[in-house]
Amino acid sequence: MFRNTALAALVLAGGLVQAAPALAAPPPGQTLYADNCAACHQATGKGVKGAYPALAGTPLVQGDAKPLLAMVLNGKNEMPGFKDDLTDADLAGLLTYVRASWGNKGKAIAPAEVATARRRK
Repeated sequence: MFRNTALAALVLAGGLVQAAPALAAPPPGQTLYADNCAACHQATGKGVKGAYPALAGTPLVQGDAKPLLAMVLNGKNEMPGFKDDLTDADLAGLLTYVRASWGNKGKAIAPAEVATARRRK
């Protein structure tokens, strides 16, 4: 097919370079979690005993989204609220990531659910 092996190598390398970004993309919400939550709740979602609660395996994270949304939007105790810092789409992606990570089995959250919770205050 290719008579020039150098040309063949360039073509193949170009194809690999183009495919690499798609393979390296983190799941939606993972970067927002790392930037806004992991310092306290840890990258593993296990939290810090006695200081920051675990998100892995907890009913609050996996259950009805309304209490979780209220907490994340408005904050609670030492946790800040994110209603002024993250968009509905950002919060939906972040919380969907949390609800599907570390063995959690929570349903995805849509931006419209975040918007509704934001109006509830």
